Amino acid sequence: MTEAAAGGPGLADAFGRRFRYLRLSVTEVCNFRCTYCLPDGYRKLGPARFLTVEEVRRLVAAFARLGIGKVRLTGGEPTVRRDIEALIAGVAATPGIGKVALTTNGWNLRRHVAAWRAAGLTHLNVSVDDLDRARFAAITGGDRLPAVLAGIDAALDTGMPAVKLNSVLLADRAEPSFERFAAFVRDRPITARFIELMRTADNAAYFAANHVPGDRLRVWLDAQGWTPLPRLPDGGPATDYAHPDHRGRIGLIAPYASGFCDGCNRLRVTARGRLRLCLFGSGDIDLRRFLADGQEAALAARIRLALTGKAAGHRLHQGDTGDLRQLAQLGG
Repeated sequence: MTEAAAGGPGLADAFGRRFRYLRLSVTEVCNFRCTYCLPDGYRKLGPARFLTVEEVRRLVAAFARLGIGKVRLTGGEPTVRRDIEALIAGVAATPGIGKVALTTNGWNLRRHVAAWRAAGLTHLNVSVDDLDRARFAAITGGDRLPAVLAGIDAALDTGMPAVKLNSVLLADRAEPSFERFAAFVRDRPITARFIELMRTADNAAYFAANHVPGDRLRVWLDAQGWTPLPRLPDGGPATDYAHPDHRGRIGLIAPYASGFCDGCNRLRVTARGRLRLCLFGSGDIDLRRFLADGQEAALAARIRLALTGKAAGHRLHQGDTGDLRQLAQLGG
């Protein structure tokens, strides 16, 4: 039984924010070359000593005992790991974990999604930066849109409870992209989410040329009759919008909006087992050394102590991106 279920304090920081959601990177490797993240492709930095399946099980069990109920496996591209099905199964089998999510670029989704669903996957996010085939290829570095869309249809066929698409909001041709995604979710029970482009240490020039505030989508949604919905307690940072003529929804993640960090409910652990208190913070805390037998109490204590140092919010507005080089380090 988790502390939260038992009436215990769960995980909270000095600002009263409660944490129910863990984003766990399982690799830094990515096989796409997205213009906003890895335009030159993945380049190995040191030995690839990523968390093993057993280490992931121990780590997730510790967080579950502290009240975490939702875990998202991310990367890099998590499905480049050959043991991704075992990772999903290990997380899903953890007492207290009710939602097991995966963020993927969808490159092998059609072939494997049924097995991942059988292993315990409940929530799926697929990165689809445009529904125009040529623009998708230009952004991601490969002509893979038909295969990715086939994988999304295959995911829906499995009865996956939640399927979402992630698209980075770019200044060039934003409104045509809004229109394409709105048409796509008209008859599909999918949420298409636009994520405001975020500055990182390696993309300053790209950010300056391509960033557009999330308000551009908000204005468009309002004009088209979309209505914002309440956020779920263990949901991510998106605001979702519904329309009476659409089965699906449109979402917006706007990290530059005022008060974005006020409702933070998620923690991040890197593929090497280091706790990150903020995507755009600096420094991290080694949890891997506590993943041996008999270290459960020490691990829980270290996580709790770390939360006392979580800041009120990021400093993106001041141009401070922390020590994040690119989003592939942590999966966003």
